[in-house]
Amino acid sequence: MDPLSWGAIVTQILIQFTPVWVALIVLFTVSIRYKRRLGLYGKLFDSLVGMIGFALVMFWVFTAIFAGIFDLISTHDPLAQISGMKNKVPGTPVRGAEEGEFAHYLFGGDKLARDVFTRMVMGSTVVIAIAPLATLFAFMVGITLGLPAGYYGGKLDTGLSFLANLILAFPVILLFYLLVTPEIVATGLPQFMAVVLFICPVVFFAVLIHSRFQTQPNKNALWLSVVLVPLVLLYLSLINESGSKIDFWPLDLFDVPGGTLVVFVSVVFVNSPTVFRIVRGLTLDIKTRDYVAAAQTRGERAWYIMLWEILPNARGPLIVDFCLRIGYTTILLGTLGFFGLGLPPESPDWGSTINEGRKLLAVYLHPALPPAMALLSLVLGLNLLADGLREESLRD
Repeated sequence: MDPLSWGAIVTQILIQFTPVWVALIVLFTVSIRYKRRLGLYGKLFDSLVGMIGFALVMFWVFTAIFAGIFDLISTHDPLAQISGMKNKVPGTPVRGAEEGEFAHYLFGGDKLARDVFTRMVMGSTVVIAIAPLATLFAFMVGITLGLPAGYYGGKLDTGLSFLANLILAFPVILLFYLLVTPEIVATGLPQFMAVVLFICPVVFFAVLIHSRFQTQPNKNALWLSVVLVPLVLLYLSLINESGSKIDFWPLDLFDVPGGTLVVFVSVVFVNSPTVFRIVRGLTLDIKTRDYVAAAQTRGERAWYIMLWEILPNARGPLIVDFCLRIGYTTILLGTLGFFGLGLPPESPDWGSTINEGRKLLAVYLHPALPPAMALLSLVLGLNLLADGLREESLRD
């Protein structure tokens, strides 16, 4: 079998991504058709920069979904090592490919004879699974602590601000590096940190619901039960790990790999102080507005004012920062993978793949270049998306 030409490689790659193209076309068609009804998200499609950024981000989101859940894009097993494919150039035919198996390595093979294209595609599932969710948890922590600090001020504000500044005093990469080192992990510190940090979303939703329905006891009890019971079960399953220092919960709904949990906790811990400072600053500004004074005059409780008056009016800057912070987190994950920390060594995450490929850059570009371009495109898309959202939120 002959090697593929560059034109054939590009054509085959476009074909492999067919489910992604279809999903993007459907998403954009529906979104543009109904953009006037979709609030800030709909206004995003009035910004060319925002649309380009959104397209880049959703390309990798759909890639992660179709590759990780439906297995529709990958051409080989990301861990499979095929004899004779070590460091082979893009388009090299696979020796002894059986019927039904993909016959070529589209982006060539790495130093362990694994398919670079498949590892790049599957690397998106790692990034998309960790970065947005960890950033969301960091925002839950920052909002839960930042709102009362900015609203009440005084000793509470001083104490929480001191802790945030103490964490921010460390260089981010150094702090991240320390948290994922095997010696720190062996102490169980990341797991104990998870106990504290991951309770914040539970507290946030409990206070959010109670502050909204406190005058309606039946609705209050119903919504608290519907929301908090699943959240508490997820929380207990998340922090509990069989054979670890925290192993007390018999109903463990899922197991999070140790390396993934450590990286997740590290991302939340590193990002939370910055989010706290942003939320605190916005709260200090917004609490002086007339509509907040009107709510206080009506006799509304403090948490109702914070969550239902102040927080909705801070959504613009927070949404923009959320997009940017996912980009920062993606870079941090890539940096950790590059140094061989956090995630398992065989993980196809982009940082690990770049690190493995960079050792042979003088001879072979193909193992390191695709994951590097993937990482670049996702972070670029997030930055462009944030710019588009900032532009539209200022007009809002």
